[in-house]
Amino acid sequence: MALEIQIEKKLPDFTLDATFAAGNAPLGILGPSGAGKTMLLRCIAGLERPNRGSIAIDGRVLLDTERRIHVPARDRRIGLLFQQYALFPHQTVAANIGFGLRHVSAAERARRVADLSERTHVAGLEQRYPRELSGGEQQRAALARALAIEPDALLLDEPLSALDTHLRGQMEAQLQETFAAYRRPTLLVTHNIEEAYRLGEQLLVLSRGRVIAFGSKEEIFRRPPNLEVARLTGCKNFSRARAISENLVEALDWGLQLRVAQPLSRQVAHIGIRAHHFDFMESPAATVPAENVFPCWLAGSSETPFRITLRLSLNGPPAESSAHSPVLRAEVFKEKWQLFRDRPLPWRVLLPPESLFVMPE
Repeated sequence: MALEIQIEKKLPDFTLDATFAAGNAPLGILGPSGAGKTMLLRCIAGLERPNRGSIAIDGRVLLDTERRIHVPARDRRIGLLFQQYALFPHQTVAANIGFGLRHVSAAERARRVADLSERTHVAGLEQRYPRELSGGEQQRAALARALAIEPDALLLDEPLSALDTHLRGQMEAQLQETFAAYRRPTLLVTHNIEEAYRLGEQLLVLSRGRVIAFGSKEEIFRRPPNLEVARLTGCKNFSRARAISENLVEALDWGLQLRVAQPLSRQVAHIGIRAHHFDFMESPAATVPAENVFPCWLAGSSETPFRITLRLSLNGPPAESSAHSPVLRAEVFKEKWQLFRDRPLPWRVLLPPESLFVMPE
């Protein structure tokens, strides 16, 4: 089953212009606030009408502006999970889950409600009201309601953003379980990079209404197609660059020459490396390869409970470097940090050729 989208919708600050197809693998939609992510879902669900374009699921046309087809939201067979759950406060959990099942018999409705209550782990809560549920229970009940109509596609708009860390972990596990069983087009909107990577099998990156990357999440993170995608997917280190030879690049802002694994084109404009791809060398300087290995000094650090981010000066000690000397960011787990933190400076750091990526203008 495939969900095919080709739409344009004029918004106050830009035009949402999206063309892509989603299959049975979950698709993470990533982008900054105001990029048009929620509007895209609302257009697919039929809650907003695009200015022009078409939407179809497995050949069933939901929208075609040229043919003047616009199937109402209630008839699209699309499950939508809102950011704020949108459960009906005056109805029980069971009534909420069964809300869209008025066309089936009472026995079938009861069967589906019972089945989905088990699958989404709200069994035993069916006679409670939303105000009597925790945030995670409300979200699971809302997911059960979205699945009850046996939708042809499932749309989730920031489903974890209103939950605390513990509940977010529980709900993420629930979504992974649901996606594994559902195997129909699923679109998950988020601005959280790690969430998009964990829950989506493919990734679409949206910026000011434009699709700027679409495809395998591994490939987009490993080889961002341009600087904007690199930034939006969390890259903290990039420099203007020029090609020197087939596999050699000069990083102009870093003052370094770097060997890269991928073949170069004439359109090289930037080079980047993700913070967790730095490798701190353990061997003495005389025995390590010189290629892409540089002395570095610690210019500062910050930490989370499990990781530490190091600000590294590669052109000399921070006090001796120019005010405009570049500082690169490396991220390591604290266990690894303990292994080299007390070594005398300068340390030696490797920028692995296979972890460097080059980008056109």
